[in-house]
Amino acid sequence: MADWSQYEAPIRVGAFAAVFLILALAELAFPRKKRIRSRLTRWVSNVGLLVISTLVLRFAIPVVAVGFAALMSERGIGVFNLTAMPVWLEIILAIILLDLAVWAQHVIMHYVPPLWAFHRIHHMDEDLDVATGIRFHPGEMVSSFAIKLGAIALIGPAAVAVFLFEILLNAASIFEHANIRLPAQLEPHLRKVIVTPDMHRVHHSVYPEETNSNFGFCLSLWDRLFRTYRDQPRDGHDAMRLGLDKRPAGDPARLDYLLLAAFRSSQAARTHKGSNEA
Repeated sequence: MADWSQYEAPIRVGAFAAVFLILALAELAFPRKKRIRSRLTRWVSNVGLLVISTLVLRFAIPVVAVGFAALMSERGIGVFNLTAMPVWLEIILAIILLDLAVWAQHVIMHYVPPLWAFHRIHHMDEDLDVATGIRFHPGEMVSSFAIKLGAIALIGPAAVAVFLFEILLNAASIFEHANIRLPAQLEPHLRKVIVTPDMHRVHHSVYPEETNSNFGFCLSLWDRLFRTYRDQPRDGHDAMRLGLDKRPAGDPARLDYLLLAAFRSSQAARTHKGSNEA
């Protein structure tokens, strides 16, 4: 691998931390929607879930995406490794195709029951903010990473393209879940290209027809192209409810619930009247 690869992890983590901090501060300055749960309780649980999920992933699949891409290049596996094109063009095309792969993986998570059992933990969050962008069950982390490796093996992108995409994907996940109010004149134009927080918030609605829409992470193109795009929530952003009406009994803000609910059957959820305090 190239010499830059030894700095891949710290650069990626540093970029993630910077985006997370900047958008967390933006949430305080320009909030979009009033919270219904304690930020402290949710954040402790969501951060704890991230730590556990990351450890499980590293144990289950002891390889990083960039290293796997380099291995595929060395062995000539994947479409791009069988073709010749300028590096800049390969990077652009690889990022676009990887974003399509993540869109498809997200759709699969919703429609394959065993995978939905894991992914629904992400959707049970009753508020939406930057901490929701790290709320993923270990089962989802492992299965989604396995799908990503399959996409890398098929596409054969350069390691540097995967490196840049990983940074972009992490930033997009935090941005689209951020509870920030974008300028009204900017947001409609911005969502023509990328997934905005308002666009993704629809995906976290309690209504199934809205939950099963707006699957994109970076580019909004795929939802428009495959007719899964929904412009606005039917109840409006201020009044819309977030989370899942049908879920296992318990408190979806507790860490133990996040870990175990994936293995429990769903039932109609009671309305939780949470605190509005930080």
